[in-house]
Amino acid sequence: MGNLLMDRKSVNAPIEDPVTNAVNAAKPLIDALSQAERDMIELVIVGTESGLDFGKPISTYIAHYLGLSRRCRSFEVKHACYGGTAALQMALSFVQASPRPVKALVIAADASSVAARNTYWEPSQGAGAVAMIVGQDARLLAVDFGANGYHSFEVMDTLRPRADLEAGDSDLSILSYMACLEASYDHYCQVVEGVDVNRSFDHLVLHTPFAGMVKSAHRRLLRKTAGMTPGDIDADFGRRVEPSIRLCQSIGNIYSAALYLALCSLLEYGDIAGAQRVGLFSYGSGCASEFYSGVITADGARQFRALETTRHVAERWPLSMDEYEAISNLSLQRMAGVQDLRPDLGAYAHILRARYEGSGLLVLAGISNFHREYRWV
Repeated sequence: MGNLLMDRKSVNAPIEDPVTNAVNAAKPLIDALSQAERDMIELVIVGTESGLDFGKPISTYIAHYLGLSRRCRSFEVKHACYGGTAALQMALSFVQASPRPVKALVIAADASSVAARNTYWEPSQGAGAVAMIVGQDARLLAVDFGANGYHSFEVMDTLRPRADLEAGDSDLSILSYMACLEASYDHYCQVVEGVDVNRSFDHLVLHTPFAGMVKSAHRRLLRKTAGMTPGDIDADFGRRVEPSIRLCQSIGNIYSAALYLALCSLLEYGDIAGAQRVGLFSYGSGCASEFYSGVITADGARQFRALETTRHVAERWPLSMDEYEAISNLSLQRMAGVQDLRPDLGAYAHILRARYEGSGLLVLAGISNFHREYRWV
């Protein structure tokens, strides 16, 4: 898709929402735990800008359908696409501060608004979630505790003033993203001595609303901080960044989870040998940003690849334009603020039979007096 550098994107069916995205992402991780390990989960945080109620957090639905212990803190955080990082950093502090071994479940989950159709944003809008179990025995990413750079300020770049409206200034958002990358990285360099953008990080993973934005941001950062030539910058992008954008190019912008989808892509496609340090940049419109780092390993990459994420992505149903239009129109039914609903399945019943029946996925069964009801397929 031109400058977006996208190939495809994921689309939620009307019987999917942020809750189903979150539960279906987390379930394989929870199922792999012993009962004793599940009982160690004392915190569930969901980072989302697709909340379904001004008071009730979607984390309550998620903990229930995952069968987690009721002895658990549960809440939702919001700051546009930064919400997933806010949730993760809270969970890291919780685990670090606990006097006994505990775990936290962090999920970044979003569903795009259909109101941005026929706008610049529509081609990039994806759907999905990334779930993470945070503990003291890191297997996929060992975060460098205390190595964080921040930059935040007030700007009206993108917004969701109503459940059915997603709006903003795309040019302003790109400029804000670029400024925040430079400023948060500069703060990181002040916090962590001896940082060099070329030598300190084996990989760079950036918030990826669309891959073309990441390529521009990487070029700008290296030109300003390392004075590199265009040819050297392109070679560096191919070596340290490109593996992290591949899943994003075929799934699209999943908002609070976009950075962590990029990390998943690196674990899936990156050349990871031994322990390697990753620099991560998170951005959320409005705005907040953070540059932090952590260590990944070849064994962690192997464990991630065993989840077969790419197979699941490849098994998506290829929508015709008529199917896409019908599903997008019906998706208004699952947005926040709906009081009563029994989903109209007629327009996509053939897709449900082909891809959902027998899948074991959680789907939205209906809404009764604002209370959402879900079922396992």
